[in-house]
Amino acid sequence: MDGMSSSPQGGEPKSFLQRFVGVFTGPGETFEDIARKPDFIKPLLLLIAVSLAITETMLSKIGMHRIIYGAIMQSGRASSLSPEQIHQAVEKGAAVAGVLAHLGGLFGVPIFLLAAAGVGMVILTGVFGVHADFKKIFSVACYADLPSVVSGAMAVAVMFFGDPDHFNPRSPAPTNLGFFLNPLDTSHPVMALASSFDIFIFWFLILLALGLSRVSEGVVKTRSIFFIYLGLWIMLVAVKVVLAAFT
Repeated sequence: MDGMSSSPQGGEPKSFLQRFVGVFTGPGETFEDIARKPDFIKPLLLLIAVSLAITETMLSKIGMHRIIYGAIMQSGRASSLSPEQIHQAVEKGAAVAGVLAHLGGLFGVPIFLLAAAGVGMVILTGVFGVHADFKKIFSVACYADLPSVVSGAMAVAVMFFGDPDHFNPRSPAPTNLGFFLNPLDTSHPVMALASSFDIFIFWFLILLALGLSRVSEGVVKTRSIFFIYLGLWIMLVAVKVVLAAFT
């Protein structure tokens, strides 16, 4: 993971567009540049815009009523409810979920990236004793998440061209095994586990570890940071699967 190209220590910082492309084509050099001249506003705004685009597309093309109805059917509660009770549950759930969806679309990405950066701060300073500036760490986290722009575009395409009745908001794009499973025929723990193994999650963790290694100026190896994040992610998935077993 550490065998990436490096850039000279001087020179003008790359533009946002160069950094965006570099995350995909030359992440080692790109994250060295970010570590020298951190910048999180532009990538963060782009990620929020993509998140809002996904949310608004989901609400307009799929509809919160259909999503809530599907959730009720998948939960197994439908067998104990009358059609009128289902209708009332859908109406109430859609009203609340619609508001939460808008809030999640706007604030979900910043909260997620702040949490990821906070963990990174603990890893570098608390575990390895390396002084690190939080702005650099947060900038790395924002740029490391830029591949999600691709998964976001895939999710929007699925909502536009796929079958709305089979849309799964937990796996909106074909980037994990959960997308290919039928929620009505799959147990909740299996669905939770399958949807967690997402290509873009691993991509994010690898880029995040690489970027934090560059922030530490190579003192901490990429693989060391990656395996700490991976261990934490595995614990979160385990909790998610256990909780799914009780829903």
